[in-house]
Amino acid sequence: MIIVTGAAGFISSVVVECLNGLGYKDIVLVDDFHAYPAKTNNYKNLVYKEKVERRDFFSWLEKNQRFSQFVIHLGARTDTTEFNKNIFDELNLEYSKKVWELCVQFALPLIYASSAATYGGGELGYDDNHEVIPDLKPLNPYGDSKNDFDIWALKQEKKPFFWAGLKFFNVYGPNEFHKGRMASVVFHSFHQIKASGKVKLFRSHRADYKDGGQERDFIYVKDVADVIVFLMESRKHSGIYNLGTGKARTFLDLANATFNAMNLEPNIEFIDTPTDIRDKYQYYTQANMAKLKAAGYAREFTSLEDGVDDYVKNYLM
Repeated sequence: MIIVTGAAGFISSVVVECLNGLGYKDIVLVDDFHAYPAKTNNYKNLVYKEKVERRDFFSWLEKNQRFSQFVIHLGARTDTTEFNKNIFDELNLEYSKKVWELCVQFALPLIYASSAATYGGGELGYDDNHEVIPDLKPLNPYGDSKNDFDIWALKQEKKPFFWAGLKFFNVYGPNEFHKGRMASVVFHSFHQIKASGKVKLFRSHRADYKDGGQERDFIYVKDVADVIVFLMESRKHSGIYNLGTGKARTFLDLANATFNAMNLEPNIEFIDTPTDIRDKYQYYTQANMAKLKAAGYAREFTSLEDGVDDYVKNYLM
């Protein structure tokens, strides 16, 4: 059995769909299923063996470890606007430590979700170099929790025989409808266009960037799922990896791609970046993807235009 945590959520549900498409059916879904009933749509059509509540997972695994083959731990609290450190300590840090320890105890390989939020303002660049990780300075408690776990994992003498931590950059795509403010800019742009015929983007507050010229490494969730399956099947070269496309694109590019997918002329309005996030707003992120390529991943990532087109036409519309 393949265990996937956070299975009712955005990335995990797409990973399970990808696994199903490749013939994997003995999958165990782990999540807090009762907390968010709306997420039912994310997994109702998936093929799986069992659902396990998050609070029951550790006891379940102790009973079923001999039937289990792999753990994909993507469940986490991902709200970057949440500043209660205790929540992240419980759900992102301590829970992940227990998952790791059980994978060591039962000789289970592990993939877990880190985040590009660990890079903070990017002062030290975006290289997935283990030596840099202790010096990174995330901009919020969510990023801190992910970086704290990366640091903890690297220090462990006992590690799963294969493990990979994935620093997700700006992921967009189907099954993110429940994420509210944390949903992708593609999702919000589509609904703004549908409601008003225009998109609002943050104005630049730096002289070296034009309005809408802020850049992010946007990656389509189907590519994320493909990388996870690759690492699960290859089980070589343990470590922490970036997971972006390696190509930064502007928010203007993204907005124009969304209008094009909807067969509409672009209509973009610029608004001030909210003062509560302005000082910590990132103007540029781009993953160095050399490490994943060196590990053998050779597929090309979906372009922003093609990813947005698929997402808008085949899901949002």
